Amino acid sequence: MRLNFTVNGRATAVDDVWEGESLLYVLRERAGLPGAKNACEQGECGSCTVYLDGSPVCACLVAAGQAEGREVRTVEGLGGPGRLDPLQEAFVECGAVQCGFCTPGLLVQAHDLLERVTHPSDAEIREALAGNLCRCTGYEKILDAVRLAAERKAAAR
Repeated sequence: MRLNFTVNGRATAVDDVWEGESLLYVLRERAGLPGAKNACEQGECGSCTVYLDGSPVCACLVAAGQAEGREVRTVEGLGGPGRLDPLQEAFVECGAVQCGFCTPGLLVQAHDLLERVTHPSDAEIREALAGNLCRCTGYEKILDAVRLAAERKAAAR
């Protein structure tokens, strides 16, 4: 089948898609967007988190056919042309990026939190990121990065 959807603001058509392929596979292997990572393939780790019609989802659990006519935003689409999103900048500055495998999913999930909550508490940050597993950082630098991005976002208003 041909899959027609919007990816990071651009109309996209991908041919020869099997309806049962995961959205993650289509994004990584057919659309050339390797940001979302393939780790558990069971929706347990969060490394494949993307926005689907504005809501975070585990792309490994979404059948490609379900994305027909819908809007997908990946970690590559968080910033603008040639620039990182302030949250991505904060992750770099705070050392929240270790091996990088979990980072795309954490960024999308934290981005969603900061869109909904202006000044998230530590408990709110932890709850929002609870579905995203990281084996390298110990989470403290990730929490620091989310706090920094929230502070900067609030100061810019």
